[in-house]
Amino acid sequence: MRPIGYIVGIIGIAVTAVVFILPFAFILLTAMKPKQEANLLQFSWPTEIQLWQNIVDVVQARDFMLIIAFINSTILTVASVTLMVIFGAMIAYVLQRRKSWINPWINGLVLAGLIIPPAVVPTIWVMQTLGIFKTLPGLILIEVAFGLSFTVLMMRAFISTIPKEIDEAAIVDGAGPMRLFFQVILPLLRGVIVTVVVVQSVFVFNDFQNPLYFLPGDKNATVQLTLFNFQSQFNTSYNLLFTNILLITIPPLIMYIFFQRQIVAGMTSGAVKG
Repeated sequence: MRPIGYIVGIIGIAVTAVVFILPFAFILLTAMKPKQEANLLQFSWPTEIQLWQNIVDVVQARDFMLIIAFINSTILTVASVTLMVIFGAMIAYVLQRRKSWINPWINGLVLAGLIIPPAVVPTIWVMQTLGIFKTLPGLILIEVAFGLSFTVLMMRAFISTIPKEIDEAAIVDGAGPMRLFFQVILPLLRGVIVTVVVVQSVFVFNDFQNPLYFLPGDKNATVQLTLFNFQSQFNTSYNLLFTNILLITIPPLIMYIFFQRQIVAGMTSGAVKG
């Protein structure tokens, strides 16, 4: 059994290298090449390393559009994930602690949010009616709506491990509903909050579809939409395109590497033992 497990481990590492490391290596190598050599799209070492010049060209393209996009994406990610955590924790706490006839219907809506694809045209019509179409606050609400289902499911599973006696003790000490939630329950959710923050931050930061549909325009561009800067019908600067991909890939990659242990801990452990 032990040799079999060793072989399976080697195969797993090899598959991981092929699926994740090789594509990243191809992106890096192409980003280091001049335009003519990069357009060949070959997995080869560049004859001339031009990475720094490519980075400068990408940052300066279209009046520093990448810098604006990073600012927009940062605001979008921070605001969306913050609202997801707060509202998701509130909804999960109520669903877990208060049993009601309406809970199964709400759980059905939560699951539907994970399964049913978004209806783009009706959503745009609703946003136009509310006057939030093509606005950053409008896109933040869309991201929160689409990411809330995952957050609620994660939070609810975690809250189920917290003994109800903690709630009762806080109420006996005079804590009201808001104080009970924010000062007692929310701090106990730190493990799952880290998991939700990292996973949803990567998702929102890398989101391409929602900004494309609901936040069009160069001034509102997010990092993923800057990929259009170096593509056209007849000419594509692959060296700049892959350099742009490299630059917008690094932040979520660093975040995932730094918090990978916290992600696993938040998914596998409870907040309270007892």
